[in-house]
Amino acid sequence: MLSGCSDRGDAPLPLRPHASLPLDIPSSNPAAAAERQQRIDAEIKYYLERHNPLDEGFDIVVRYAEEGDSTMAVYLPQGRLTLSNMLNRHQGKSLVSDAQGRLVIGRFQNDTLVSGLRIDTLGIYAGMMNHRGEAWGHGFYRSADGTYYEGHWEHDQREGFGLSIGPDHLKIGTWLRDQFRGERMSYHSDRIYGIDISRYQHEKGRRRYPINWGRLHITHLGRRIGADRVHDKVDYPVSFVYIKSTEGTTIQNHYFDSDYASARQHGLHVGAYHFFSTKTPPDDQARHFLSNTRFSRGDLPPMLDIEPSDRQIEDMGGPEVLFANVRQWLRVIEQVTHTRPLLYINQRFANTYLPLAPDLKDGYHFWIARYGEYKPDIHLDIWQLAADGHVRGITPEVDLNVFNGYQGQWDEFLRTATIP
Repeated sequence: MLSGCSDRGDAPLPLRPHASLPLDIPSSNPAAAAERQQRIDAEIKYYLERHNPLDEGFDIVVRYAEEGDSTMAVYLPQGRLTLSNMLNRHQGKSLVSDAQGRLVIGRFQNDTLVSGLRIDTLGIYAGMMNHRGEAWGHGFYRSADGTYYEGHWEHDQREGFGLSIGPDHLKIGTWLRDQFRGERMSYHSDRIYGIDISRYQHEKGRRRYPINWGRLHITHLGRRIGADRVHDKVDYPVSFVYIKSTEGTTIQNHYFDSDYASARQHGLHVGAYHFFSTKTPPDDQARHFLSNTRFSRGDLPPMLDIEPSDRQIEDMGGPEVLFANVRQWLRVIEQVTHTRPLLYINQRFANTYLPLAPDLKDGYHFWIARYGEYKPDIHLDIWQLAADGHVRGITPEVDLNVFNGYQGQWDEFLRTATIP
């Protein structure tokens, strides 16, 4: 329930719709505030470099980059402020408090709160509201630590599409019950697409299939990609391919050498990957990979495929042991190839275990597997969007991937991340 704050009649509101009043939250530490803003600017720069106007939310990020959070002020009600008691009907701009004691400068229509500005000890909300004073509909929020959100709300929770910018993150995508679910990607011919293959692209049951390397084109993005995400006909060229080479200390892909040679012959950017085992020493796995894999100048960075189950991680001694083994494999490969490897993980692993290894999260390139509409909230280079794609020239279904960026970023990746 909302209640009036005073019965003193009408009074002019001593505030104007400008970002500095009352939307700024002063910082007691200017140096920390400047450092925080630098990190936010870096996140925005990263986003704008890796997206274009076709991507959902691009316009919101551009507006924030140009105007900051000054657009919050559009929800500050205009006109004279009515300070009324509970017996008066609210109309126009009124100052009230909600059931939690939060101050609301609201715009009322027929005694019903429509939108306004709400202030509490944690921050400032500006946007649409329901009759209880809850954030509902489109709105903005800036917390005392400087984190900013714009998007849809229901019952004071972020719900649906929104943008959140903080010192260490830029999240733009879909929210569910106040939790970030991930960024939705748009697909069109400007993107850089690739595939990853193993023996399963040559074998299906007892049948054996060659790959027609001269015909490779992606013709279907898999069953989980909605038509609303695709902006043109799906007939995308394949720009890169990762080929499985080894697994553990004994398994190797007998198609690797021929696929590697054919892919390079047809002008594709090629990389090799190793499937990590939780049961064998990392040094032995690294030597097995190096002994059975071809590397050439300009090849994509070696990739380590990390897909252990919770039980496998527990059986090997826990996440600390897992990451110690991963680090050792990476060290050996980097020493030999003079290239920092790429880490392939799924979204659940990224959310559950990766925070326990900040040195890996901050220091390595990532390739994320998350099928469907979302990708996780970390910087990544490649996103695996489907395991059931169709590629002309390959008979079985294929894993499809897209580079996180466009031609300029792809050229930079090839210049700085490939094998020297």
